[in-house]
Formats: sequence, structure tokens, C-alpha cells
Amino acid sequence: MKIAIIGSGMSGLACANRLSKAGLTPTVFDKGRGIGGRMATRRADGGFQFDHGAQIIPSETEGFRALLEEAKAAGHVADWDSGDGKPHVVGTPGMTALTKYLAHGLDLHQQTEVTSVTQTNAGWELTADQPLGIFDHVVCTAPVPQTNKLVGPALSDPLDRVVYAPSLTLMVALKRPLDAPATQTNPTDALAWIAHDSAKPGRSTENCWVAQASADWSATHLELSKDEIATRMLDLFLTHHRLDATDVAYATAHRWRYALVTEPLGQPYVKSHDGTLYAGGDWCLGPRIEHAWQSGTAIADDILRSA
Repeated sequence: MKIAIIGSGMSGLACANRLSKAGLTPTVFDKGRGIGGRMATRRADGGFQFDHGAQIIPSETEGFRALLEEAKAAGHVADWDSGDGKPHVVGTPGMTALTKYLAHGLDLHQQTEVTSVTQTNAGWELTADQPLGIFDHVVCTAPVPQTNKLVGPALSDPLDRVVYAPSLTLMVALKRPLDAPATQTNPTDALAWIAHDSAKPGRSTENCWVAQASADWSATHLELSKDEIATRMLDLFLTHHRLDATDVAYATAHRWRYALVTEPLGQPYVKSHDGTLYAGGDWCLGPRIEHAWQSGTAIADDILRSA
């Protein structure tokens, strides 16, 4: 059985990992240079490192907790005492580590943007800048707008009820230590989340901070250039901590257009009427990493039941 998976974020890799463990050999395509989707780690000149997407890895279900325990034993995640009185789990040495753990041994093709998915008598034909082959099953784990563009008409249910909120992220390295809590959360503030990224376990740099704007602030400023976003968010960060621009060693911003699912689909996946094309992701069940894992795992299980 030939299976193609579009997207190497948590959903796509969870699906591929489960299928691989069952003896199948799925092929994973992703348009980006690295894996992980929003479980992202940015490395910059000067030795700076930032988790500029998902910050922590909450878990509520037995299956996902078991995965985290396996990854912890292998050294890919660790507990983080941020000082806020709540237990947190993070990837180590960066948030991409958990997805790298899942991706080990898989057939991955990065920088390969699938541009068409066409059903033929022989199966599903995938095309990028060149033909990618014909597959018996296709799993699309892209955000809803891209999924609709690629495979929407072939799905049995529309995805229009899914709603996202954007997130703008500032990454800033300081020239001196900052006397502030390792995490600062205020959902109503322009900077809704601030974290001392270097305080997480396994980090090799110091004085690296990540700030994520609120959904409202992000939506208002979403279409600004990244330089302008960085300038405005840095001003908020410096004012908040009573710092001066001379204290800054490095600063940049990132735009997550489809960051947080505010209204999920309400089911773990959608498939075509003939059961050979699937779509899933965190947008199916909720905004957390665990929701993405649940969706990808449920798709794999359904494919295995029909095999």
C-alpha cells in the first residue's frame, strides 16, 4: 500500500510514525526546510536559540502521556519548572525535538510543495514542481485554507466552520540578564505570553526571550512587514521590562497566520467518500500539540483498519 502524507508537523508525523510501526512505508512531503510545523526552534547568528511557536507540551490523554514518557526516556523532552507552580514539558534541546523523535527512520521529503492532488483510475496522483507518483491513500495535514485548495472538493464534509486566530512572535536576545519571571502570562495584554526561553532545560544560550502577542493585537498588525512587527513588539517588550534598546543583542519576529484554532471541526479527521483521502490536523480537535497528535494517530488507525 502506497501512502502519501502532506505535512511534517505533529499530525503528519504522528500518522506516519503509527503507520511505520505497523509495517507500512508512508512517504511524507513538506514544503518547508525543517519538520515540526509550529513546534519550531529558530537558531540565529550569535548562537541564539528560540522556541518561536508552541511553548510547552500539555497532555491530558493516556496515549499522548505515554508518548511523552517514551520521548523523555530517550532525552527528547524534559520537565521544566518555570516557577509558575505548574508542571510543564518541553522539547530538548528545542521544541522540534519531539517531532524529530517521531520522524526517525521515516521517508521524508522536505522543500517539496505539493501543488495538486488528482484522483485517477490508478490512485491519487501528486505533483510538485515535478510528478511525485501515484498513491493508494493520501493524508493532508496542512492548515484548512491549504487543505481546501488541495483536496477540499474531494472531502465528504466541508471545513468552513474551522476558525483560526493568528499569532505574532518576537524573539529577542539581551546583552545582560533580566530579573523577571521565566513565564509571564496576561491574555488581555498586547504581549499575552513572555517566556525566558534560555531557562528551559537543555538550552545552550542565555538571555533569549520569546514574546507572543494576543490574538487581537496579532490580527490588527498581521499584515505589517516582519521588520515593522519586530519593531513594535520590541518596543512593547522593552517598555514592559524597563529596558533600553542598547540592551538588545538580537531581535526578529515571526508571523503565524494559522496559529491557534479557536473553533475546531469537532472530529478527529475528514475523509473522502471512498475512504482513500484524509484530511486532519490540530484544526480538527483543538489548538494543542496533543490535539494534532490525536488527529494524525486516528487517521493512521483508520487506514490500518481498512488495510
